[in-house]
Amino acid sequence: MQSIKKLTAALLALLLLLLPCLASCKKGDGETTGDGPSGKDPADYAASVKFDRSAGTKYSEVTVHSYIDGDTTHFNIPEADYEGGILKARYIAVNTPESTGKIEEWGKKASKFTKEKLSGASSIIVESDTANWDIDSTGSRCLVWVWYKPEGGNDYRNLNVELLQNGLAIASSSANNRYGSVCMDAIDQAKAQKLNIYSGEKDPDFFYGDAIELTLSELRRNTDTYSGQKVAFEGVVTINNNNGVYVEEFDPELGIYNGMYIYYGFGLSGEGLEILSVGNRVRIVGSLQFYETGGTWQVSGLTYRQMKPDDPGNIRKLGDGFEPAWAKIDTAAWAGGKLSVTDDSGAAKEYGYAELLQCSTVSCEGLKVKSVYTTNNEGSSSNGAMTLTCEAPDGTEVSVRTVVLYDDAGKIITSDRYEGKTIDVRGVVDYYNGGYQIKVFSDSKITVH
Repeated sequence: MQSIKKLTAALLALLLLLLPCLASCKKGDGETTGDGPSGKDPADYAASVKFDRSAGTKYSEVTVHSYIDGDTTHFNIPEADYEGGILKARYIAVNTPESTGKIEEWGKKASKFTKEKLSGASSIIVESDTANWDIDSTGSRCLVWVWYKPEGGNDYRNLNVELLQNGLAIASSSANNRYGSVCMDAIDQAKAQKLNIYSGEKDPDFFYGDAIELTLSELRRNTDTYSGQKVAFEGVVTINNNNGVYVEEFDPELGIYNGMYIYYGFGLSGEGLEILSVGNRVRIVGSLQFYETGGTWQVSGLTYRQMKPDDPGNIRKLGDGFEPAWAKIDTAAWAGGKLSVTDDSGAAKEYGYAELLQCSTVSCEGLKVKSVYTTNNEGSSSNGAMTLTCEAPDGTEVSVRTVVLYDDAGKIITSDRYEGKTIDVRGVVDYYNGGYQIKVFSDSKITVH
């Protein structure tokens, strides 16, 4: 009996000795917020550096214009501090995994982390490392420290360092700045704690399948690159038509919506079709193909294996209750306007404005209908469909294409309903016969003045 008591006491003593070690050596993806020295309790390096208004650096208090990813944010800034009023910030010393082009492991989590910190801040300051606004290699983004004051807090935290200490970014010239030693200590601690990128574990937000994980904007910008390949991306289902759906997603970098037509054909049924219901946010997995007859790109070959719902090759419902964007088009840019995108190497590429909007939902107001062409092809499903040639208030010609439309009594609507009238329309951007048009699927989406 005495030996059992001695053994029990010894085990309790050993456990008490191990508890501090277990606490400090915990492996996981939580944030580090302690204030002890590295190697013991986790240090809060993001709080150890202090914003100094007298440092002689460029700085300004800002608000978020748009969230891009973990290490890039566009800020609204006073014109007096930065010409143009929008500062495209690239965070100094950090490189988070990709989440705006091809999706990389931990990229979504890093992006979400940055958004959560800034969206909950009562104040945000961007600061250069020098007395100037230093520009990165792309020539379009400023290299800055991002300081934020949590709601209810008194002190600013350094978000760059916080990303490093939580293992959500790898080094990017991290030692070559004013806080170089702090940045390197934060990285070493994240490695020692095996956080996120350094965990050696799979990212729970990443799909490990044979599809290329990317964003819809990346797919729309580089259709030739991904032709014939299996791709996976997210978006909101906006319209169901002709054995397919339109899916769209906001591009925060350009401030527009990108879209894609998803052809499900006759291969889906039941729960698979339910996933593609209008208003759902979905993950699409399929093959990108050029549809020769329509002259457009589409994704097809969708699958849903009900017995294996976690199969990364499945389409998947991510949420519901969403609405089409019906983003108002810039009619001046509609007729040949260009949008420029600069990649991380500094190379710029131009895209047609309407080209990038293809398959997304748009709206256009005050269109004067100059003429109407009605399809006359007996036996065809398009017999009675119309093409409205319109003039926008700025003089730009905009073509509106309808499916066959019916009134409340079930009769086909004819050209006299629109010809010579001024209308507002809602539809998707469509490509036909070498040009772009707005395709309308319901009479309710045309308002006659």
